[in-house]
Amino acid sequence: MTDDAAGTPAPEDFGAAVAEVVRCIPAGRVMTYGDVAAALGSRGSRAVGKVMAHEGSDLPWWRVVRSGGLPPVRHEARALEHYRVEGTPLVQGRSAWRVDMPRARWSPTTDADDPS
Repeated sequence: MTDDAAGTPAPEDFGAAVAEVVRCIPAGRVMTYGDVAAALGSRGSRAVGKVMAHEGSDLPWWRVVRSGGLPPVRHEARALEHYRVEGTPLVQGRSAWRVDMPRARWSPTTDADDPS
C-alpha cells in the first residue's frame, strides 16, 4: 500500500486493511481514526473515517473514536451501550462523557489487553 506525499492511502486495499485493524481491537479498548491510519503506515485518518462510514457496520465500529475520546458522531447512545457491556473506561465531563483514552487506548504493537 503506497501513500502519496499528502498521506492519502492507496485505495485498492486500504478498506480491507482498515477492517483488519479494527477487528483486532480488543473489547474494552479503542483506537482513534488516526491510530488506525498510523497502524497502516498512513496519515489518512479521514480516509479511515470514510471507510468506517461506508463499511463499518459489520465491524466493532464503537472501538474507533475521535481523538478526544468521543464516539462516532450521531452514534453516541449506541456506542455507550457497547462501552458499558465491554467495560470500556469512561470519564464524565461537565456536559458529556468520553472514553478515558489513557486507560482505553490500544495499539496493535502492544500485548497488554487489560484496560485497567
